[in-house]
Amino acid sequence: MGTIKVLFLSTSNSARSQMAEAFLRKYGGDRFDAYSAGLEPKGIDPNTERVMEEVGVSLSGQYSKHVQEYMGKIHFSYLITVCHEAEKNCPTVFPGVGQRLHWSFADPSAFTGSDDERLAKFRQVRDHIEQQVKSWLAAQKTA
Repeated sequence: MGTIKVLFLSTSNSARSQMAEAFLRKYGGDRFDAYSAGLEPKGIDPNTERVMEEVGVSLSGQYSKHVQEYMGKIHFSYLITVCHEAEKNCPTVFPGVGQRLHWSFADPSAFTGSDDERLAKFRQVRDHIEQQVKSWLAAQKTA
């Protein structure tokens, strides 16, 4: 049957989609292949790497990529947008996608405040994404 390929899509592929990719790699086991991309990739935010390392999840091997790297080249069982902008601006016809889902998370990179306040926002978003990935995986087992 093969692995289930999942693409997480955001605008900049700097935080939310990177976190989701890493958590699916951690919890999905051999059943899933996780990918992430952005509509306008900007590089991984250093705070993303920092808060993921805090929970023992490495982003090693991950980098910010444009969605064009995958369009029509890989068949994804799922395309999951993780922000409103990506959901709104993603092509409605995406070759090679089985099912499209939308999970909305606040953009921690856009949050302004002190360094400590920004890190707190990254941690909050990280924790929401982790819970969403775990919940989705639990639902996949019963489907």
